[in-house]
Amino acid sequence: MTSPQAIESSRDPGVPEALPRVLIRVRDHFGSGLIDRLWLFPPVRRGRREQGLVAVSTFLEGQQRRAMVTVAYTAEHSGAGVSIETWFTQEGEALPERFPAVMLGVVNRTKETPGEAREVEISGSGQKFEELMEGFDAWIERGSAL
Repeated sequence: MTSPQAIESSRDPGVPEALPRVLIRVRDHFGSGLIDRLWLFPPVRRGRREQGLVAVSTFLEGQQRRAMVTVAYTAEHSGAGVSIETWFTQEGEALPERFPAVMLGVVNRTKETPGEAREVEISGSGQKFEELMEGFDAWIERGSAL
């Protein structure tokens, strides 16, 4: 699994705690048991603000197909603290082998995306999701946060 540092996009500090908080919202929205894979796109950072995108592949009951949901977010760190807004958008359904090419297409079509998405396999495992989150906790504790 790639470290969280691999998704940094610039020297701007952005909001280091934003992506972990967005992932918690994703888990709370779907439950880790429905999450097949995540694609974490590098955020666009400007000073203490950032915009990002997480794509979520979820299991569909009794089907081989997966639903695709994108979660766009904006975050800002100000004197009042951290504010994060998220938007969940249902994009459609497809066979899981189609999604990697779709994610590459997102990168190719979006000029502001500063790199490829990091793919994380969850496979409906709460443990895999928690391991992902622990990686972010260690990253933030090492000083990547404020």
